[in-house]
Amino acid sequence: MVNTIDFDPDIRRVAHLMADAARAVILPYFRALDLIADNKLGAGFDPVTEADRAAERAMREVLARERPADGILGEEYGAQPGTSGLTWVLDPIDGTRGFLSGTPTWGVLIAVSDAAGPFYGIIDQPYIGERFEGAPDGARLTGPHGEKPLRTRAPRDLRQAIVFTTFPEVGTSQEGAAFRAVASQALLTRYGMDCYAYALVAAGQIDLVIEAGLNAYDIQAPIAVVQAAGGIVTDWQGNPVHEGGCAVAAANAEIHAQALALLSTC
Repeated sequence: MVNTIDFDPDIRRVAHLMADAARAVILPYFRALDLIADNKLGAGFDPVTEADRAAERAMREVLARERPADGILGEEYGAQPGTSGLTWVLDPIDGTRGFLSGTPTWGVLIAVSDAAGPFYGIIDQPYIGERFEGAPDGARLTGPHGEKPLRTRAPRDLRQAIVFTTFPEVGTSQEGAAFRAVASQALLTRYGMDCYAYALVAAGQIDLVIEAGLNAYDIQAPIAVVQAAGGIVTDWQGNPVHEGGCAVAAANAEIHAQALALLSTC
């Protein structure tokens, strides 16, 4: 994993160029009354819009110009190999269902990974104007109220914790039951925040995000942001989760351990 001394500041520069480019193409679509969504699934609903596609194209154009040797993995346009050993992992709109609904809880996800996993990430919410960044030299939020460092919440018992997930079902019936075992002991459980929930962990507002059925592009940027702010992100057995699957993002080691003790299925 990249440490502070070895961290290339050009990664930060390019990541912000990409996030700016994605913002510019996405915002004209948000809350547009004529927005059209295509369904990726034959059964069920997994929407994609031209905003998703345009944002990923814009980010890929920045990479082609600024860092052509790096690889890319994106939700809409797949994998493009590189030669540098680094891969940019992109989700142009994480939370397209929320985007379609007009809720400002979706975000642009940008991560940079090496062989050990993600070491830099951005969760960007263009409409609110908040950008959560995690890097080897720390985590920070820039937004309407300026810039400040990010730090996760102090340890507390699960009975005093706030838990988030996106879908009430939380994957399969077994996975949902495991989630409910945690949620039933927590102080408060909330739903539907997509990537913004991970940003709230990093910002010290909540204690846990628990999800299932994730892809690499869903979780790599949140991993980098949450861990840079002092949190922990693993699968439900405590192993690396940067390839996706069942994830738990915790504010600290103590609440992480309490959650893992109840998350027995995935």
